[in-house]
Amino acid sequence: MGKLTNDDVRNLAKELGVKFVRLQFTDIFGILKNVAITVEQLDKALDGELMFDGSSIEGFVRIEESDMYLRPDPSTFVVFPWKPRDGAVARLICDIYNSDGTPFGGDPRYVLRRAVGEAIDMGYTMNVGPEAEFFLFHVDNEGKPTTVTHDRAGYFDLTPVDLGENARRDMVMTLEDMGFEIEASHHEVAPGQHEIDFKYSDALDIADKIVTFKFVVRTIAQRHGLHATFMPKPIFGIAGSGMHLNQSLMKNGENAFYDPAAADGLSNDCLYYVGGLMNHAAAITAIINPTVNSYKRLISGYEAPVYIAWSVRNRSPLIRIPAKKGTSTRIELRSPDPACNPYLALAVCLRAGLDGIKNQVMPPAPCNRNIYTMKADERKQLGIGSLPESLHEAVRELKKDRLMQKALGEHVFHRFIEAKQIEWDRYRVQVHPWEIEEYLTKF
Repeated sequence: MGKLTNDDVRNLAKELGVKFVRLQFTDIFGILKNVAITVEQLDKALDGELMFDGSSIEGFVRIEESDMYLRPDPSTFVVFPWKPRDGAVARLICDIYNSDGTPFGGDPRYVLRRAVGEAIDMGYTMNVGPEAEFFLFHVDNEGKPTTVTHDRAGYFDLTPVDLGENARRDMVMTLEDMGFEIEASHHEVAPGQHEIDFKYSDALDIADKIVTFKFVVRTIAQRHGLHATFMPKPIFGIAGSGMHLNQSLMKNGENAFYDPAAADGLSNDCLYYVGGLMNHAAAITAIINPTVNSYKRLISGYEAPVYIAWSVRNRSPLIRIPAKKGTSTRIELRSPDPACNPYLALAVCLRAGLDGIKNQVMPPAPCNRNIYTMKADERKQLGIGSLPESLHEAVRELKKDRLMQKALGEHVFHRFIEAKQIEWDRYRVQVHPWEIEEYLTKF
């Protein structure tokens, strides 16, 4: 719909018969929150006068500093198409402000805004195209999610006779009604696994779209009697769900990653950006793969990247350069999963890439071999490192990276690490079913 003003929102709300407005934002883990208001309170909301208790949101503030303000971004106004037109429900995504009128440092949207601002200061804008995968599972008789898949189809299979095909079609139509330009939708590698791709846009718009996308997918799945999950690895032995992030920078209206004079069409800016991502890959893993379960996906053999390398040809390294060049020149970061907070994920990727450009970090030579088949000594000889193997290792790498601390800001950096250390400890002390199966009768 393009950029909207507060007056545009007021007029659209009246024209479309909106009765309720959901003011949405995410906590630092990317979980979507909202406050519902009636349309009579819309003026007050648009003027940034609505307060909420920030101490109730995980990772935000303490109880003694809980008063916070929601400031809606008018460009995010949209009406939910599945709600009744009589008494329609709309949505506005909000920025979070402190009671003194300053931006809240723990707001993930603000973290991304700061990164985008640094890029603009350097003359760049960031474009991103996500590829988010998800599973559709049955629910049991009580409506609780299971891990029972609804099909036995595979990659790009045609029209499986199942609820998933119909649900995916409805998801696409709903997303289009909400302003998404859908480029492709298809069945993925694993049974019950799907992917819907939408057109690239600037970083902030795409982060907003990713949180909206996940909300829509789960809502439409529920209406079909299914449960949609963006959990990275819900089932052992089959492929997990990733969210590849296709990234490029624009400068003076041109793709800054493209150089027609270069043999491979890649500019120095592109190579430096890759170098920056590789330099900070271990640290940003905690942000783009933020759960204990994320590391069950990041193992060799299931097409998920494990090794810190790049290539213009094959899909085994962390970073791939797709074949299409010119205005479409981009890098594809293959490790992120859809459990990540997209605002934080894009912020750390952008900051790492810009750091590479600032310091002219040239990456090592591309690796055009299948890294999965290499022996450890071969990888060592080629200088190919590995991503962290657990959330514990990833958090340890994040704590050592000063640039990432700056990128996230003090509040998010410390609250995120604290929460993830608690998550790891809770996981570490549990007795898991595998242990019972393996040891109970053996010892």
